[in-house]
Amino acid sequence: MSAVRETSPELHVLAVDDSFVDRRLIERLLKASSYRVTTVDSGKRALELLGVGKENTAVSKSPNVNMIITDYCMPGMTGYELLKVVKESSALKEIPVVIVSSENVPTRISRCLEEGAEDFLLKPLRAADVSKLRSRIDGSKR
Repeated sequence: MSAVRETSPELHVLAVDDSFVDRRLIERLLKASSYRVTTVDSGKRALELLGVGKENTAVSKSPNVNMIITDYCMPGMTGYELLKVVKESSALKEIPVVIVSSENVPTRISRCLEEGAEDFLLKPLRAADVSKLRSRIDGSKR
């Protein structure tokens, strides 16, 4: 009765960005590399999708996400705040989180990496960046 398909090598990435254009660019690049992509426009929506804050369902329906790629600067909840929530969650902390930003701020980059980000990439995302992501996901799988 399990709906889990272990035979599928397809990796599922959750892309979080408040910019429609950036979400579409990330989605296109990832799909071209055979990733399954779900896009949301905010950290709050990402957490809803991941099941955070739903006490009733707890972790009975674990999210099937292999990686989260999130913009750093977003209204409401920054990518850094999303990273912290994911890394503090016992159910989600193993999911690699990659932060993307159009601003190259060394202190911001260091802070994200110290909090557990797998990588920090500069926008716009390129195909070369996407090829690095697979090794990040493979390295974190158990």
